[in-house]
Amino acid sequence: MLRARLAASLLTALLLAAPALTPVSASAQDRAPAERQRLLDLAYAIGQSHALRQACEGAGDQFWRARMVRLTEVEQADQAFDGQLRDRFNGGYAAAQAAHPDCSPESRRAERQAALRGRTLANKLSQTVRVNEQAAPDSVAEGRAAR
Repeated sequence: MLRARLAASLLTALLLAAPALTPVSASAQDRAPAERQRLLDLAYAIGQSHALRQACEGAGDQFWRARMVRLTEVEQADQAFDGQLRDRFNGGYAAAQAAHPDCSPESRRAERQAALRGRTLANKLSQTVRVNEQAAPDSVAEGRAAR
């Protein structure tokens, strides 16, 4: 039950943050260095979550991998940064899989920790973008029709 609530909570944070992560006029390469690092850290946490969930749910479970695919789609990063995101996801996956190859109470604890870390990062990213969007709203948000 707790595991389901944590997964749902992180998923909600990711889904709520995903549309806001990239305003229409911005992309990953337009982000500040600290935001790009948060994206890399988030990719690592998602990779860890993917491995830890698969340890208990089986190799066919693609829940977190699908979230990572969505993140890369939303960010529309240039090829180099997209590669870094994928490398961080794979690094997180490999580290968690090596540390917790089987489902155990320890792997479930590690999964909760990765989920909390991911939720924190996603929340920080969404707050940063919301602040930036409030500072520089687009013409549609200001009530003017696009031309």
